[in-house]
Amino acid sequence: MKTVKTLLVTALYLLFIITSDAQKIWPEQTSQTKPWTRWWWMGNAVNEKDLSASLAKYSQAGFGGVEIAPIYGAIGYEKQYIDYLSPAWVRMLDYTVATAGKLGMGVDLTTGTGWPFGGPQVTPEYAASKMIIRRYPSLKTGDTIKLAKDDETLQSLTGYAADGRIVDFMDKVDENGFLQWRIESGVWDVYAFFNGKTKQKVKRAAPGGEGFSLDHFSAPALKVYLHRFDTAFHQRSHGVRAYYNDSYEVYGADWTADFFEQFYKRKHYDLQSEIRSFYRKDSSETIARIKSDYREVMADLILNNFTRPWTQWAHQYKAISKNQAHGSPGNLLDLYAAVDIPECETYGSTYFPIPGLRRDSADIRNVDPDPVMLKFASSAAHVNGHPLVSSETFTWLTEHFKTSLSQCKPEVEQCFLAGVNHVFFHGVTYSPEAVKWPGWLFYASTNFVPSNSFWPHLPGLTNYITRVQSVLQTGKPDNELLIYWPIYDIWNNPKGNEITLKVHDIDQWLHPSAFYGQVVNLQKAGYSLDFISDNLLNNAVAKDGLISTSDVASPYKVLIIPASTMMPLGTLQKIIALAQQGATVMMEALPEDVPGLIDVKERRIELKKLLASVPFADNGIAKMGKGQIILAPDMQQALEQQGIRREALTDAGLKFIRRKAGADTYYYIVNHTPKAVDQYLPVNASAGTFIIMDPQTGDYGKAATNNTGVKIQLQPGEAFMLKATKDTTLQAWTYLDKSSAPIALDSSWTLQFTEGGPFKPAPVTMPSLVSWTTLPDTMTHSFSGTGVYQQSFILPATNAKEYVLDLGEVHESAHVWINGKDAGILWSIPFKARIGKFLKPGKNEIRIEVANLMANRIKYMDEQKIPWRRYHEINFVNINYTDFDASGWKLQPSGLIGPVVITPYM
Repeated sequence: MKTVKTLLVTALYLLFIITSDAQKIWPEQTSQTKPWTRWWWMGNAVNEKDLSASLAKYSQAGFGGVEIAPIYGAIGYEKQYIDYLSPAWVRMLDYTVATAGKLGMGVDLTTGTGWPFGGPQVTPEYAASKMIIRRYPSLKTGDTIKLAKDDETLQSLTGYAADGRIVDFMDKVDENGFLQWRIESGVWDVYAFFNGKTKQKVKRAAPGGEGFSLDHFSAPALKVYLHRFDTAFHQRSHGVRAYYNDSYEVYGADWTADFFEQFYKRKHYDLQSEIRSFYRKDSSETIARIKSDYREVMADLILNNFTRPWTQWAHQYKAISKNQAHGSPGNLLDLYAAVDIPECETYGSTYFPIPGLRRDSADIRNVDPDPVMLKFASSAAHVNGHPLVSSETFTWLTEHFKTSLSQCKPEVEQCFLAGVNHVFFHGVTYSPEAVKWPGWLFYASTNFVPSNSFWPHLPGLTNYITRVQSVLQTGKPDNELLIYWPIYDIWNNPKGNEITLKVHDIDQWLHPSAFYGQVVNLQKAGYSLDFISDNLLNNAVAKDGLISTSDVASPYKVLIIPASTMMPLGTLQKIIALAQQGATVMMEALPEDVPGLIDVKERRIELKKLLASVPFADNGIAKMGKGQIILAPDMQQALEQQGIRREALTDAGLKFIRRKAGADTYYYIVNHTPKAVDQYLPVNASAGTFIIMDPQTGDYGKAATNNTGVKIQLQPGEAFMLKATKDTTLQAWTYLDKSSAPIALDSSWTLQFTEGGPFKPAPVTMPSLVSWTTLPDTMTHSFSGTGVYQQSFILPATNAKEYVLDLGEVHESAHVWINGKDAGILWSIPFKARIGKFLKPGKNEIRIEVANLMANRIKYMDEQKIPWRRYHEINFVNINYTDFDASGWKLQPSGLIGPVVITPYM
């Protein structure tokens, strides 16, 4: 018989093994693996006491850092405003950084207020510019025209005669702005080109940040803009981790003062002689080519005159750069790759067919986030070897006060699946504790604020994200395909001037493309991939049959060229060179033409020569040097023929992303389908052991395998990590296979209302579970907060290996205690938890704390005309950008609806 001492030693040894395994199984969790949040400073009306209190709350809720975004202020608090970048403001920044540091948190800072970049230092000379073209038709001898305007600068004056003569008239303009010239003969069309100003000012500017928007194409303008920061910061670092730039929203900015010179330098022809191409409305090939050249130069200017020097400026302050490239008139991949942390954005909500996931058409915007759009940021990071990809997440996910934590989960999972591994919430608003409920709020936010009724349960979401990101920040991405993005097909368009590649316009510039179709089909088939631009492809090399895009990036097995019309000669030459070095290149179709205007005939001839030099055999394969180019109208068939394996788990409807960490491979696997998955599924990674890791709870165990694959059980809405590693002696994962008769907790519940308001309803006994808004006490109609349900139940003695608690219908999240022990936060679908370790035979006690939405309390306040939204600028609008008013809302169901059951698994 074992002694007590022996049993104690054994127990301690097992505890050590379990603790040791946990340390090895889950990567280290740091402030960087935690979610961060955008933090609006309204009016910069901050003080040390409330800054400290706020940061402490955010830390406790699971945030790893904040991103300060100064914004317009609340009415009535003007005396507390602090001018942006004033000495007092810089002191508040320093205090924030120091306080956050003591809490193990980081601080990022937008390089501006509101958006886009701009402010009082941006004089008209450096403000966003636009081209203005005026036509003076049918001018004859003796005609005089007045050209000059106070806010416009004449840059070009060109006459076109009926006989084909083109004359520069700039030297005929007098000092008063009049064209003084007696035309010798004929009738002329005269085009005057002006550098005008958009006159756009910073949107949602904070005090001290008001002014014109910046000209993002001008190097001198950026230098003037950043000089204000240099002066305020006294050229020293203030502990900011990253400087941030929001999505490009500089409306109508399609010019800069020296564009003619910059264009000639790059394209070697005079754009002034082609200026009527920007005036005419026809759709000729020549105009399309001129505008393609113009757009390419714009892309080069925003990359080299703004994005790269701004990043270098951040580095001077011992910080990094974080940038949202989308919306800009540039090559998104190049712009994302030029910064340290590329950041994408989710705007609106996605439809997921997960049973029970609430989605009211009246409470969502008609915008669906597209995971392909998100991959532009992650692809740029992966190709350049940058470790972090961030996302502005949950912007306008639903109407204010109606967003549940369960709705957040699949949306953030879609980001993870697209390669994001550094989530930023949108967001949190700084609010002094003295401001009454609901505190200060930002109009486009999901309101992850302490006044939100789901705040006590927010750690459920933040802990989940932290565990997922701890894995997705480990090692390197493991993607086998590299897909070329043919941007010249987008630029070769005779319509309009600048083309801003916006999230809201993807149905115009992204969805119709062959590139998009290939990406969607390949991912659905189970392939992992990244995108690459012409510029980034130029850095690639092939070695040992793999394609390397940087010294620190993971290599790729295949370069895929989707069907495209326009391709630069340099790109085709690079593709051929990669094949000769040993790469496998698959082309859906051969390019048809070259972009741009100059020497187009000669370049077309060279294109045909290059294509003719590729020795395609009858099977569509051209062996070249050490590699090959494959003409592949059916891309998936070609990949299979080349032995490029897909992940067949997508056949079950599952989605995944894969990371490689040394000899280990991690899979993040998600079930967004309406059906449960319970089967053995093949995975490509080979390993001695597969480990299931549950990011909801942190639990883990050795997965079951057979000759067909790994056993995967996922309910709709669930996700887990699968780690392929060497052999371990880890405990087996408990699968939920054979269930026995469920135990229904259908006796009476006591319900007591705890935190919340505006009134606290009296405790009640509920014979059956219903929404608390249907109870006789009318105080429950307006109550937003937490209600605690309690019941005792008898557990029969069984030999079950696990018990699963199913809460059924929950509005909107729950925290469960069983026999006084914390059984976890159930905040997402399915509202289930494994609770066997908390139960005992006989009598058990269960306590369920349920939080509802803020909506019913806001409805009450608007019905009673209790003021709570008084802000400058846009004030507070609803999801359709009209005045917010909740008085006509229906009551939102609240509380535990059930049925609540416990199912034993044998």
